[in-house]
Amino acid sequence: MIDNPFAMVVAIVLIVSIAGVMRAKYKAGLGEDENGNTVRFTDPDADKLRDEVRTLKERIAVLERIATDRSNRLEDEIEALRDETR
Repeated sequence: MIDNPFAMVVAIVLIVSIAGVMRAKYKAGLGEDENGNTVRFTDPDADKLRDEVRTLKERIAVLERIATDRSNRLEDEIEALRDETR
């Protein structure tokens, strides 16, 4: 065992640092193949999710256009009513 408290602290810091690097690599989708080369893993659902996000953005754009068109028409109708009462 390690009798020196300083060596124990250094060992703990080293272990935590290595674990942090490994965790960051895993979260980034990086790993090693059987030859030891660094490769990026791909998520099988990534393309599906990108398509879904693109579709949702298009739908939001349509909804925004509808909302602004209706608000413009509503403003016009309010102005027309104001003009009628004057």
